[in-house]
Amino acid sequence: MFGKMKELMEMKNQADRIKRELEATDVQCEEVRGIKITMNGAQSIKAIDIDSAMLGEKNKDRLQKDLMRSFNGAVKKSQGVAAEKMRALMPGLPGF
Repeated sequence: MFGKMKELMEMKNQADRIKRELEATDVQCEEVRGIKITMNGAQSIKAIDIDSAMLGEKNKDRLQKDLMRSFNGAVKKSQGVAAEKMRALMPGLPGF
């Protein structure tokens, strides 16, 4: 019983370590029409960089769509980083 508890605590410690590593890992999406988004591996937005030529009322709809595409690209990249970290932690687990 204590062996299982020790194993669970070790897995929790590894998961906490991976979470800290993901929070410290920044990924940047490919630029989408002058918009770059940087987020960490825990999927928190760190920065949004918009080319000044994109700003203006007439570009509002396009800017909103491009922000959405950039954000989704950054999320996909950060999910890839998280999956790699989880694969390292649990190499035999299905789905990782």
